[in-house]
Amino acid sequence: MAEKTPLSHYLSPRGAAVMRAELKELAQKERPRIVEIVSWAAGNGDRSENADYQYGKRRLREIDRRMRFLGKRLENAVIVDPAAQTTRDRVFFGATVTYVDEDDVEHTVTILGVDESDLVRGEVSLVSPVARALMRTRVGDVAMLQTPRGPVEIEILKIVYPVAAASSDDSHA
Repeated sequence: MAEKTPLSHYLSPRGAAVMRAELKELAQKERPRIVEIVSWAAGNGDRSENADYQYGKRRLREIDRRMRFLGKRLENAVIVDPAAQTTRDRVFFGATVTYVDEDDVEHTVTILGVDESDLVRGEVSLVSPVARALMRTRVGDVAMLQTPRGPVEIEILKIVYPVAAASSDDSHA
């Protein structure tokens, strides 16, 4: 039996690109800049009282830790393009869902990966209670959302997926 992929490994192509860009920035710009500062500070004598040296070494450890984290996440990532979703009448990874709660308040969320979701932009993690309640539902379905105040009924009003980008062959038609 095939091993099931942990939900925390799912990433959209955009989320993977953002992580790759951050990793590249850290490796090619930020880390070399800090190494230069630490090398300069190390040449200034007593390292135990040298703030530039102490801060620089701490910052290098932070950068190295973040680079390891990003590298591991990208290595294990399952990149799922929501635009390629064929079952568009149900909620899956990458869907933008509009639902209404018991107080008739409409909410719109996009379900993305753990490392790329941002509630300010209306993006929720695939493992969040909202995403768990919405998964596999259809327009018109009523689902139970587990909240700190107890279960809340929500009704799914709309499901939208990104449109696949047209290939270069289609543009000549």
